[in-house]
Amino acid sequence: MKAQGKAPSVVRHVAGAEDAGQRLDNFLLRTLKGVPKSHIYRIVRSGEVRVNSRRADCTLRLAEGDEIRIPPVRTAAPAATAPVPLRELPLVFEDEHLLVIDKPAGTAVHGGSGVSFGVIELLRRARPQARFLELAHRLDRETSGLLLVAKKRAALIALHDMLREGQVEKRYLALVRGDFRAAERHVQLPLLKTLLADGQRHVTVDPAGRDAHSVVRRRAGWVVGGAACTLVEVELLTGRTHQIRVHLAHLGHPLCGDEKYGDFALNRELQKRGLKRMFLHAAQLVLSHPASGAAMRWESPLPADLQQYLDRLGAPSP
Repeated sequence: MKAQGKAPSVVRHVAGAEDAGQRLDNFLLRTLKGVPKSHIYRIVRSGEVRVNSRRADCTLRLAEGDEIRIPPVRTAAPAATAPVPLRELPLVFEDEHLLVIDKPAGTAVHGGSGVSFGVIELLRRARPQARFLELAHRLDRETSGLLLVAKKRAALIALHDMLREGQVEKRYLALVRGDFRAAERHVQLPLLKTLLADGQRHVTVDPAGRDAHSVVRRRAGWVVGGAACTLVEVELLTGRTHQIRVHLAHLGHPLCGDEKYGDFALNRELQKRGLKRMFLHAAQLVLSHPASGAAMRWESPLPADLQQYLDRLGAPSP
């Protein structure tokens, strides 16, 4: 698209294999970077966007060879940003359809909201020949662990369908405040996401929210200086924003090191003891391969910083 200051003009785009299966609204959001989402939906509803010379709905899925007419839209000139570095990410698995990254803590999954680049930008920088690389799901910036990236549009659609239908087993390890005694507890609390004035997402337990289901299992517990903490495994049966963090905080067991939903006084003490970030790690993924249907299972051990912190706690308490 044209940069600000030049008269925009009609663009005609022929959908390629990398566009096939993508919803029209998602295609436009990617193509018209910097254009408000509300404006994109307006030009579709008004018929200014055409697919094969016909009006189309935002939910239309593109096919290879479709011609998309995009009306003149002025986009913001791209802001100057630091170049994306050439950096390798820990790779757990790769084939022609997908790859699995063991994301380090502190690395965002994508740029934006004050972050110049993330996993997806790093991958595209390292693989300039790749025609398609898209995140299948997300992890918070401070969460480490397994992350799925699709290399083909068909794989992305299949992974999204599996995630939506609960056919991907996702398990996390978290250290929480207090003595979580239940061997296994199902947490079914609806979550409502709101956008704060600064653009940050905030999630609360609210009857008006979307259904959310977590299964929490006790792994080990410690008592340090009179304060208890528990290592738990959390299986996500739904994948809502900040689900683990909000569910556990609502139960009175916030994640150690969580600066948004956690115990801030405790976090300061934990930092002095060596815990420098939120203790949350995506440890396991189990799914059927999006192309072959073969059973796939990947595991990621606790990263060194989290394991070393547990080691400093000593032997678990009974």
